Amino acid sequence: MNKSELVEKIAEEADVSRAAASRTLDAAIKVVTEALQAGDQVTLVGFGSFVVAEREARKGRNPATGAEIMIPASRSPKFKAGKALRDAVN
Repeated sequence: MNKSELVEKIAEEADVSRAAASRTLDAAIKVVTEALQAGDQVTLVGFGSFVVAEREARKGRNPATGAEIMIPASRSPKFKAGKALRDAVN
């Protein structure tokens, strides 16, 4: 399912226009993104949690040359599915 299909389903389920559903989805994505940028965790009970994982700097190897390189520290968004979502999928 892509974004336009998701917007269509939201509009259908919530009985709102596609434009309103699209604005709502865009706003939700923006709020989650801003919260993760600030280092917060976003938890939707029954659905899951969006968290930021910290990765420390580490040594790696260039696969083409075999030369050792330093991989810088980074932050990465992660999603942990909640129990209700896991149960619904299984």
